[in-house]
Amino acid sequence: MELKRYALAVEYDGRAFNGWQIQPDVATVQGEMERAIGQMAGHALRVHAAGRTDAGVHATRQIVHFDTAVNRPITAWVRGVNSFLPSGIAVLWAQQVSDDFHSRFVATARHYRYLLLQHPVRPSLLAGQVGWIHNSLDLEKISAASRFLLGEHDFSSFRAAECQALSPVKQMLKINIGQQGDLIYFDFSATAFLHHMVRNIMGALLHIGKGNESPEWMQWLIAQQNRSVAPPTFMPDGLYLTGVSYPEKYGLATEPIQRFGLI
Repeated sequence: MELKRYALAVEYDGRAFNGWQIQPDVATVQGEMERAIGQMAGHALRVHAAGRTDAGVHATRQIVHFDTAVNRPITAWVRGVNSFLPSGIAVLWAQQVSDDFHSRFVATARHYRYLLLQHPVRPSLLAGQVGWIHNSLDLEKISAASRFLLGEHDFSSFRAAECQALSPVKQMLKINIGQQGDLIYFDFSATAFLHHMVRNIMGALLHIGKGNESPEWMQWLIAQQNRSVAPPTFMPDGLYLTGVSYPEKYGLATEPIQRFGLI
């Protein structure tokens, strides 16, 4: 039987999982996806993702793909798979794609949003879904600092020690910062991201926003190419993978869409 390749868009609440990548004896998004799709397909299979999110990191539009030779209606890969998934994960849509599609290797950009609550009191209803800072922030300084991140750079100052990327050089395509009430959102688009890169950038931006350094300090920090001189990694709670860009020939609706207000 001929193998068919399917792409799926998936959303998940990262609080219940130890990240995307499958690991023994702990719950992971990949593990749950492979179990659920395997039940629907009737055989074991591998599910590949556009990016490996960390423990506690969420997704509103993670893109994955898998191969199977079984014939199922396209609804089986959505509602059927969802019936086997825990409540914290849901398939949004499924689409058959050509054999040359790969959720990770043919992606041209990844998009993340960080939601930050700026408030004197820690969140309760939004606990685990937003980052939190009690300090007052200077958004003008943060915006000015963020502009130094645009373009192609060696992002070693924002790279986790366990990062497995072949090169620390990435291209930051776009950064957008805005605010609604006490919630501040940070949108990052890049060709690819290093391990902990967004959370490490958030740590540096907030360090500047609290008045500890000038916006120009970001330029110095990038030039050091040294993680040890940068501020600590910020919490994962408010980080969302919001979309992945692919060449138009695949015809996939994978760009970021805010379906629930700020996410």
